[in-house]
Amino acid sequence: MPTTPPDATLTCTDALLNSSTASSYARSVGQVVDDVAARLAAVEQPWSGASRTELAALVEGVDLDAPIGTDSALRETADLYATHAVWFHDPAYAAHLNCPVAIPAVGAEAMLAAINTSVDTYDQSTVATLMERRLVGWTTERIGFTGGDGVFTSGGTQSNLHALLAARESALTGPDGTRLRGVARHGLQDRLRILTTSSSHFSVAKSAMILGLSDDAVVTVGADADGRMDPGALAEALATTARVGDVVMAVVATAGTTDRGCIDPIATIADLCDATDAWLHVDAAYGGGLLVSAARRHCLDGIERARSVTVDFHKTFFQPVSASAVLVRDPADLARTAWHADYLNPVPEAGAADVEINQVDRSLQTTRRFDALKLWATLRAVGADGIGEMVDAVCDLAAAVHADLRDDPELHLVGRTDLSTVLFRYQPAGVTDAQADALVARVRRVLFDSGRASVARTVVEGRPCLKLTLLNPEVTLDDVRHVLGLVRGAAHGILAGQALADDHVPPCRDVHPHLDRYDTTEAAR
Repeated sequence: MPTTPPDATLTCTDALLNSSTASSYARSVGQVVDDVAARLAAVEQPWSGASRTELAALVEGVDLDAPIGTDSALRETADLYATHAVWFHDPAYAAHLNCPVAIPAVGAEAMLAAINTSVDTYDQSTVATLMERRLVGWTTERIGFTGGDGVFTSGGTQSNLHALLAARESALTGPDGTRLRGVARHGLQDRLRILTTSSSHFSVAKSAMILGLSDDAVVTVGADADGRMDPGALAEALATTARVGDVVMAVVATAGTTDRGCIDPIATIADLCDATDAWLHVDAAYGGGLLVSAARRHCLDGIERARSVTVDFHKTFFQPVSASAVLVRDPADLARTAWHADYLNPVPEAGAADVEINQVDRSLQTTRRFDALKLWATLRAVGADGIGEMVDAVCDLAAAVHADLRDDPELHLVGRTDLSTVLFRYQPAGVTDAQADALVARVRRVLFDSGRASVARTVVEGRPCLKLTLLNPEVTLDDVRHVLGLVRGAAHGILAGQALADDHVPPCRDVHPHLDRYDTTEAAR
């Protein structure tokens, strides 16, 4: 840790960014940028591999009540955080839905952080609100919504929550267009149901809890062998829900399941929703990047018929966290979730000629970062087609890995994908299902603890498996083969260790004349 003494001339206000400290800001941030750039260039593995005990000691060793000045604080912070951060751009990082980020977006991030705009009201944001509104319009046009609406959010979980809140309010609107209240509202709310597959994101069930729905509000719809919603099962669930007197609040289709990266048959699901007047929400947090894909846009056919859509720009649009949006086909659906406060968004006076655009009307958040600026800069720098090429690159890579493993004697694929995930198990001949199950967590832990590679684990149809999530367009098939080689090596070592531990008579005890045979049964007693 640095031991540079505090700057004696520093005062509290010297640390604030304003006109008088602009040169200090440029110098300090420039030093941070130089340091991070050097670290980016020098990265050789996803993270340091330091133990949690070591990291906890470093964190606890910092005296947060003893200021050391801006330069020293930033150096100390870099030594602690950047040294032990997880680097998503490293080819051996393949665990979760994290992507390397676009340089123009990082530049925009620095800009919005320094200016510190809040886009909840127009008088705090001015042009920022107009730029976000333009990007919402651009995204709804890509979806196929005519005259749609939306708002940027912190991530897919919030986007899904907001969409389902809008669906709930729509379901709890009376025939005269007014919000149901009292007994009528509570009686109907208890009968609201959300139909989705077991592969949908956990935020769907979490949203049901937050929205005060009944414990059995989320109804699991059957899926095919790859986890895609079965339209026949959905038709049956819709009919059953109506028959028992319940009400379908929403059907949630997933365009890119978290584990398998599969896309539900959206158009067919939309047919069933149209026939039963059911709200269709498409969770495209993962698959939303296909909106700009030249080769795979057709995989989202039917998305334009949804009532609401979630898109995470910080996944397949290569944006820094956080950048997501909830989009709706009909602006009235978002209007139902608005809440008015006189100091933020007072109800416009009758006959007012110019109504300010206060996006707090659309958002669940009040204070909200101008995250849209990052996407704006990226689109202006590389264009939608450029982003689409990167999306296609990671999907092509996943397809190449699947082909590479198709006849592998040790690593066995688990299902298919429409996007960029690879699910597999290490199970060569002679390794039982139980042994292969146990290897999943242990292999992942060995690789993670070493810092050499990061892969994920999950459970599919009751079986643990390892998962690669490929979201780096610069990673090659050879890079992935290297990670898979580390998986093999870890598994081989674990199995060899188990074999030695299971050997009750170590070989040397049979040949060394001065050592007695070791009785493990006696030792155990």
